[in-house]
Amino acid sequence: MAKNLQINIGIDEADRAAIAGGLNKLLADTFTLYLTTHNFHWNVTGPQFNTLHNMFMEQYTELWNAVDPIAERIRALGFPAQGSYGQFGAQATLADVPAEPPKATEMLRILVQGHEAVARTARSLFPAVEKASDEPTADLLTQRLDIHEKTAWMLRSMLEE
Repeated sequence: MAKNLQINIGIDEADRAAIAGGLNKLLADTFTLYLTTHNFHWNVTGPQFNTLHNMFMEQYTELWNAVDPIAERIRALGFPAQGSYGQFGAQATLADVPAEPPKATEMLRILVQGHEAVARTARSLFPAVEKASDEPTADLLTQRLDIHEKTAWMLRSMLEE
């Protein structure tokens, strides 16, 4: 029977646990925003249908591709990546998608708020990451912040008159 090797990457276990816990919240927020965006892709209607349908597809594809690196960073730190709806629901700072599809303008507002919320979650991890000198996680967070802030700006721009 093989023994589990101790993780010795220069970050102590308590710091790794704190960072992994924060990353699990980021994973929950990212997955919730992915589901919301995909739902809006399916259900958008109105004169901007084609534009929004295609834009939402680009956005949910990017979000789908983001969950794996987040989960893999959690695993590299030595902790399990959460992956159930129950765990995501308990950890996410975003509300679930509305039961009835909203109008396109409200979809845009909800997505702006979602991307801003995910950015706040990512940004909140920096104190723990900096304390531990965890550059790979800092790099991941910086990349996520850039995407969420730009996406929120682009969505917000579509709401301006």
